[in-house]
Amino acid sequence: MTDDGVRVRDVAEPTPAAGEVLLRVQTVGVNQLDLNVIAGSGPGAAARLPRILGIDPAGIVAAVGPGIDADLIGSEVVAKPNIPCGHCRWCGEHRESECPAQEVLGVHRDGGACESVAVPLSVVFPRHGLPAATATAAVHSVPIVLNAFDAADVRVGERVLVTGAGGVLGRVALDVGRHLGASVTAASRHPVPGLPPGVREIVTGAEANLAGAVAPSDRFDVVIDTSGSAALLTQAVALLDWCGRAVFCAASVDAGLHLDARSFYLRRHRLIGVASATFDQVTRGLELVRQGVVQVPIAHRFPLTDVDAAYAAFAAPRHGKVIIDV
Repeated sequence: MTDDGVRVRDVAEPTPAAGEVLLRVQTVGVNQLDLNVIAGSGPGAAARLPRILGIDPAGIVAAVGPGIDADLIGSEVVAKPNIPCGHCRWCGEHRESECPAQEVLGVHRDGGACESVAVPLSVVFPRHGLPAATATAAVHSVPIVLNAFDAADVRVGERVLVTGAGGVLGRVALDVGRHLGASVTAASRHPVPGLPPGVREIVTGAEANLAGAVAPSDRFDVVIDTSGSAALLTQAVALLDWCGRAVFCAASVDAGLHLDARSFYLRRHRLIGVASATFDQVTRGLELVRQGVVQVPIAHRFPLTDVDAAYAAFAAPRHGKVIIDV
């Protein structure tokens, strides 16, 4: 048992209900949402404890519920964390990321930090040869970044600033931006190791002083913020050019976003929040990883029995995902 109340213990194996499959879990990631659940804060406050954590399990289909083809047993798959309701207007328009009634693995229902987990077939995707750890690292981070670029309608040659570029989402955003033919600038507190070729770098320093690190003439068509810092997003929005778009994919650090309303209005800016992805974006994202177009760095791997070390590694400075091998 860790100091924060997380423990490893035996529980009954779940039985897949109608429309569900049982995954024999191979890997699952450590995510900020896990910490929110533990602390009972933010989106994690929706969890009813005790709750098995783990939003992004990858594994092998071991059993199926009523109405599911048994031929799926043995398939190598990964689960999308966000489970849309399937009935609302947004789901009907294939905009599953905007479903207001979506649930999340490891929050509203037990997640995948366990030997077996039951999940709806609707959020299960074939891995097509991707290793389990790679699929776990990619299934949420890559699609959510694709959603951000889709929302910003990024065009070839546009100037894209990625803030929080040293993190997992930021590193993915650099690859996606290059893939789309954008001119990409990475902004991070410290130099980003393994920066992709052709990406310009801005080091903001420990105080994340973006405004002080850019040239007076620097302007961008699109900001993709993956930092979760409202203060940094405030600075980044101020660097948008005419008709600029800012999309933020995280909001875990602070909430005090400040905008110059007059400038925002007169310069025709747009601000968009992205918190999950559509089914199509998951399919596209996994394929980009399979093709080697997008890299999702993995920093550390731990066995499930050493979950306390996994959370300690997540809290420490790192460049990559923390994976739990189940």
